[in-house]
Amino acid sequence: MASPLSPLSALWKSQPHHHSAALRINLRRLPPRPIAVLSGPCLGSSVSSPPPSPLLPRSFFQCRKTVSIFALPSNSSPSPTSRRGFVRHAAAAAAATADVQQEYALLSCPIKSYEEKKKNLFSACWDREQNRLGRVEMEMAGPVSTSQIISRGRRIYHETYGCQMNVNDMEIVLSIMKNAGYEEVVKEPENAEIIFINTCAIRDNAEQKVWQRLNYFWFLKREWKSNVAVGRSQSTHPPKIAVLGCMAERLKEKLLDADKMVDVVCGPDAYRDLPRLLDEVDYGHKGINTLLSLEETYADVSPVRISSNSVTAFVSIMRGCNNMCSFCIVPFTRGRERSRPVSSIVREVGELWKEGVKEVMLLGQNVNSYNDVSELSDLEPGSNWRLSEGFSSICKVKNMGLRFSDLLDRLSTEFPEMRFRFTSPHPKDFPDDLLFLMKDRYNICKNIHLPAQTGSSTVLERMRRGYTREAYLDLVQKIRGIIPDVGLSSDFICGFCGETEYEHADTLSLVKSVGYDMAYMFAYSMRERTHAHRNYMDDVPDNVKQRRLTELIGTFRESTGQRYESQVGTVQLVLVEGPNKRAPESGLVGKSDRGHKVSFLNVPMPHSFETDGKRNPEIGDYVEVRILGSTKASLFGEALARTSLSRFYQNNSDSRT
Repeated sequence: MASPLSPLSALWKSQPHHHSAALRINLRRLPPRPIAVLSGPCLGSSVSSPPPSPLLPRSFFQCRKTVSIFALPSNSSPSPTSRRGFVRHAAAAAAATADVQQEYALLSCPIKSYEEKKKNLFSACWDREQNRLGRVEMEMAGPVSTSQIISRGRRIYHETYGCQMNVNDMEIVLSIMKNAGYEEVVKEPENAEIIFINTCAIRDNAEQKVWQRLNYFWFLKREWKSNVAVGRSQSTHPPKIAVLGCMAERLKEKLLDADKMVDVVCGPDAYRDLPRLLDEVDYGHKGINTLLSLEETYADVSPVRISSNSVTAFVSIMRGCNNMCSFCIVPFTRGRERSRPVSSIVREVGELWKEGVKEVMLLGQNVNSYNDVSELSDLEPGSNWRLSEGFSSICKVKNMGLRFSDLLDRLSTEFPEMRFRFTSPHPKDFPDDLLFLMKDRYNICKNIHLPAQTGSSTVLERMRRGYTREAYLDLVQKIRGIIPDVGLSSDFICGFCGETEYEHADTLSLVKSVGYDMAYMFAYSMRERTHAHRNYMDDVPDNVKQRRLTELIGTFRESTGQRYESQVGTVQLVLVEGPNKRAPESGLVGKSDRGHKVSFLNVPMPHSFETDGKRNPEIGDYVEVRILGSTKASLFGEALARTSLSRFYQNNSDSRT
């Protein structure tokens, strides 16, 4: 007696024998009209050539005579290319034809969104097929969940260039993508279907690095088939390449015209639109949104931490810049200043504390210009805004709400065992109340970034910085008078438009006079659209810029050594951040209150007030370290005891009294 499946064997010879996500069987039973397919935002449209879908294969939507049933093989599942596997898949497909009308109903029902419609349709088909295939005893390695299938082809790889703000922005992007169903992040671009590169446009060197990486990502996309064949790539389809951040805003046209190199260009204020932009690529369109916003702060987004095990974290408190310095592109790539509500920042910091974070870096393009006008009914006029003495600003404040000192006051009070740092501030916004708050609160780190850019008053005027050399030095003196043990860092630009040797010498003398703990020094790069680009000539030769930069670095190294040597013999509170890379088995490293890198031996030690005996310190512990020596960039010492943030400063305060 012939097997009931044997008539299907005749189909074997006519079928393409390869690993396919669907088997198509001519059933001649479907109604003589096309199925309404999912064609982008127009859910009810009928087309004969449906778009590709990340959920369903093209053959699922064939008209009139064809129905597709999923056969999703795993590594250990039987391949439908075998005769037996083919017959079983074909039997399952034949059994499903009675339910075709249900698919019609699901396609035409008024579901809220395009993505939801696809998921509902797929879920109904898949659940039914699991039951059917079970009845024909299909040999699969195990059940495959709908979420696993939906996630196929949605793996993300990301790279970030530039400032800490960009790192935090990438965490926001990952959160937005996770909520849209893109949950898997991979460590290698060869394994990803989506590649994000978050960019910086401050200097030309940063942009050149991005172009180099884009060339490689383009190779992965252009030569995808051959890369898969030789094992170089493991992605399920050619990767979509998305450029994010400041470079996306500055060079959007150039990026899109770069020989199909980039699929999506998304500016810093448009990250919520990324899932839609990526969907647009499926339909042959370029995805672009670089619109700047006067309101977007992503206050309601809980970032997905890139370093999930880290005891430090970034929290963005404001975005944009109103200062319009002549050399700077940030106001044109990041937009105007707007601040997050205090309550949303407190909520995010509270979540980090529960996750074990011990130190938070508050971020903003001008972080100390923070001005929350959303939570006060009685706003003060902007004329009450007080700047640092001797400083001015081109942009005036309209209304004054909760200032940066108000935010720091609340955070340091509500989280007494958490450290707080901030970057990057502008020297104009250091009123006395902020400085005295930093002095009084032990958990606000005594470390201030004070960008000077140059030591010449005439260059400062061309830069439109709003202060003179003398005003800057007076501010340094005031800060050190109020916070004696403060650590200072700065930014410097060499070779700005028209800079003379005398003006360069003024910068060298400023570095010697102040004595910085840290400095970021660069040769000037002209940026299009800036005030300098419109009004000045980039007339300092490159070789002169590089020579001046070398001189500046040398001067800084001579002076910074004294700042580190002054710490020898003191006891510093160090937050353990991880193993010492030079001696990972025996050493640990962390940062002091002033931001100095401190290394010490990993040995058992007691706790200063708890009775848990001796043990080795762990990542996230606070350790008292006596400083024994220094280099020009780090300290090393002897660990004395584990302790807590509040108890360390309480004991020090008691000993002084």
